[in-house]
Amino acid sequence: MSEQLHHLSIDLETYSTVSIGAAGSYRYILDPSFEILLFAYSLDGMPVEVIDVASGQVIPLWLKNALKNPLYIKHAYNAAFEWFALSKYLGWLPPDQWRDTMLHALYCGYPASLDAAGRAMGLPEDKKKLTTGKALIRYFCVPCKPSNANGNRTRNLPRHDPAKWALFKEYNGQDVVTEMEIDHRLSAFPVPAFVQKQWETDLMMNARGVAADMEMVSGALVIGATVKSQLMAEARQLSGLDNPNSIKQLARWLTEATDSDAEITSVTKETVATMLKQPQPANVQRMLEIRQELGKTSTKKYDALETCIADDGRVRGLLQFYGANRTGRWAGRLVQVQNLPRTYTHPLPPARQLVKDRNIDGLRLMYGSINDTLSQLIRTAFVATPGNVLIDADFSAIEARVISWLAGQEWRLEVFRTHGKIYEASASQMFHVPIEKIKKGNPEYALRQRGKVAELALGYQGGVSAMRRMDTGHNLDDLSDDEVKGIVDRWRETNSMIRDLWNIADSAAVTVITNGGAQTIRSETTDAVITLACELDVITGTRYMTILLPSGRKLYYPSPEIGVNRWGNPSVSYMGQNQTTKRWERVETYGGKLVENIVQAIARDCLAIAIENLEAQGLHVVFHIHDEVVIDTPAWADNDTMLDTVTKIMTKPIPWAQALPLNADGWVDKFFKKD
Repeated sequence: MSEQLHHLSIDLETYSTVSIGAAGSYRYILDPSFEILLFAYSLDGMPVEVIDVASGQVIPLWLKNALKNPLYIKHAYNAAFEWFALSKYLGWLPPDQWRDTMLHALYCGYPASLDAAGRAMGLPEDKKKLTTGKALIRYFCVPCKPSNANGNRTRNLPRHDPAKWALFKEYNGQDVVTEMEIDHRLSAFPVPAFVQKQWETDLMMNARGVAADMEMVSGALVIGATVKSQLMAEARQLSGLDNPNSIKQLARWLTEATDSDAEITSVTKETVATMLKQPQPANVQRMLEIRQELGKTSTKKYDALETCIADDGRVRGLLQFYGANRTGRWAGRLVQVQNLPRTYTHPLPPARQLVKDRNIDGLRLMYGSINDTLSQLIRTAFVATPGNVLIDADFSAIEARVISWLAGQEWRLEVFRTHGKIYEASASQMFHVPIEKIKKGNPEYALRQRGKVAELALGYQGGVSAMRRMDTGHNLDDLSDDEVKGIVDRWRETNSMIRDLWNIADSAAVTVITNGGAQTIRSETTDAVITLACELDVITGTRYMTILLPSGRKLYYPSPEIGVNRWGNPSVSYMGQNQTTKRWERVETYGGKLVENIVQAIARDCLAIAIENLEAQGLHVVFHIHDEVVIDTPAWADNDTMLDTVTKIMTKPIPWAQALPLNADGWVDKFFKKD
């Protein structure tokens, strides 16, 4: 007879002098000041118990043993926090014994926070997260400002306000109630086992962290502050202004200094750039240059690095698993590695050394703009562990490959099976120019940029406005909207299978929402298969439109409806989080957007498999960016062999997408960069 499996739902309230928002949970927990205040739990759905650790209550021995026992499955909302916190006290706790209810909510299309997820699901009042929590956390969980009124203490303890402490214990227990209710409501739509395994791998990666060159970070912060101070002093001397950073003061000064007929009210980046293109008095010219330079002086990412680095020189928790709603892609946290400036500075090693030496004059002499150089060097602050190297491998044009595979657009698949030059090939198809002529030195090479913009802008049903937004190099500025529309029409004609896919996805969504059942979309030429369906939560009566991906993972669209769009056609909508306002509201979608969700989700699944394959070979990923992995490993005999091994693992055929042509490339170095 097998031993019984138990479920242990947990929530912790904690204290640390480190700001969890600024430094992240790993740095917060690793700090010596960290301690557990309250430990709320429920065993097998029984009434919640709260252990008042801060007041001297001890975690019972059976509970400590249960936390290490594989027969007790541990549940928590944002379980990564509880897992790492308890691992600090009890030793390493196996991740496979933990389940994250936040992941479960995200998987089913709900917001990340416990409060927002509960409200979106319409939990009854007795199951909702208490609204008193934020104020109580500010009171007990973070240092307080000393004053005469509080006896100059720097921390509030239970004895300082017993009534608030009693409320805090109630709040702690209620979080477990809410977590269990959410888990119960989503029980009909479980997180697949392979996604759970990916979450476990992600825990290990985030806990592993990546090394940071703090000597360089410190140098960058000193240089940045010095340059900013110098520029501000020069600006004050030139203008006589108290605060040259004040938009109002600077705009008024520019109006007077240029003797402008029209009042200057804006000093935006675009306004300054436009004014610099025109002849200006010498003092105005320099003030505009200073304004432009000050706009580049941000050292926020260096500040973030300095804040979240632990005593062992590593930064942890850079990525949020399932952070991108709907698709399940990872989201950046803390330093936002998914939004780092590109590195054009060359050569890099001397630049890094000059920053470490705080050599402003040398940096300016060799590289010009100091602020621009610092911005580009932020990537290189991430370094290999001493004695190791970083291996970087990046999927090539993964979204373009996936959408070609899904749609069965054969000419594109052949490009990816061979030379991979999709921008040139796209231009060749659209403008009927031999691809051999689209190369540097030929006039036809100008068509490549139009092919690139089209590829980046049009795959998800974009049009003229999407082309304009994507044209960061201003290659289309000399074209009218009608001429740009001509490019759009050419792209859609040459990619008719992708265009058809938008319509098929839209029609399938309308059908399943209207009539129920399922609709399968199958490529005629590849092994790509996706299935749209309408599913019902029998517990709550909530409907979902789901999209079953080739990997076996599903995308969830809660409470789908069919309305009418501005063109009078059927329109699909669902309940989701507005990414701007963060409100839970009805969101409209359409064929191209559904295809975008599907493509990005499949690309995410390809990356997840690659990470699992790399980890299985002992190649430990320290972080990743979109479709790019960064590995920290001891050096091999030669870099080419290392990189070749990694790229072969990255491009190993996907079990559920054998016909998807993958490619990857990368580099090996002591520090992170962007080739």
